[in-house]
Amino acid sequence: MHEFDFVKSTYSNAGGECVEVARNIPGTVAVRDSKDPGGPILRLTSAAWAEFAKAQ
Repeated sequence: MHEFDFVKSTYSNAGGECVEVARNIPGTVAVRDSKDPGGPILRLTSAAWAEFAKAQ
């Protein structure tokens, strides 16, 4: 299994509500809480992530 290459999302804010996003695995977008990098990872299809981002 490939490792995710997480970067801080542009949707994160200065108030501590930060997420990290990895898009280096084709067809998958992974999201995690930047304050808990060892915690759970939400895995979405690229299409589902695009719909989520569009709704924000």
